[in-house]
Amino acid sequence: MRLFAAVLPPEQVVHELAAEVARLKTLPGAEKLRWTDRPGWHFTLAFYGEVADDLVADLSDRLARAAHRTAPFPLALTGGGQFGHGKALWAGASGDLETLGLLADRAEAAARKAGVPMGEHRRYKAHLTVARSRDSVDVRPYVELLREFSGRTWTVGELVLVRSNLPRSGVPGEQPRYEAVGRWRFGGVG
Repeated sequence: MRLFAAVLPPEQVVHELAAEVARLKTLPGAEKLRWTDRPGWHFTLAFYGEVADDLVADLSDRLARAAHRTAPFPLALTGGGQFGHGKALWAGASGDLETLGLLADRAEAAARKAGVPMGEHRRYKAHLTVARSRDSVDVRPYVELLREFSGRTWTVGELVLVRSNLPRSGVPGEQPRYEAVGRWRFGGVG
C-alpha cells in the first residue's frame, strides 16, 4: 500500500486555509493549477511510497515509539512559497519547527529500521501543498498573497500513518483519497 507519515491540521485550521485558498483561486490564471482538495491538506513527515504488507506492522510499531518519544508542540500555518518554478504552491508553518523536523527524522528512521526502502535523506521543509501544476506556472502573485496568511496556532498531539489511494478513473481533476491507517498520541518522554 502507498503510505506516508503526516501531521494533520485540525478542522478549524483547515477552515481558515480554505478561506485563503478561495481567495487565491480568484487570481488570474488560477485555472492552470490543480488545487488540492481539503482532505489532501497535511504536513508530510516522510513519504514511504509502496510499502509491502509484511512491513506495515513493524513500521507501525516504530512510528508508535516515535510518537511516544515526542512531546506535543505548537504549530500554525503561516506564509507560503513554491517548489519547482511554480510546479507546487504551498502554505508554510511557524511554531516549534525544530520538533516538527525531529518528528520527520524519526518517521524516516522508523521506515529505514522497518526495512522500507527510502531514497536519499532530504532536509525537512515544513509545507502543506495547496496546488500543483505539470508545467511551470508563474505563482508569484499567489506566493505574495500567502505571505500575508497566518492561521491560528494549534497543539500537534499525534502522528498519523496515511494511506494514499491514487485516482484510477482517468477523470480530469480527480483527487487522491486519503485514509488514516494508524494514529499515535504523543507521549513526550524524550
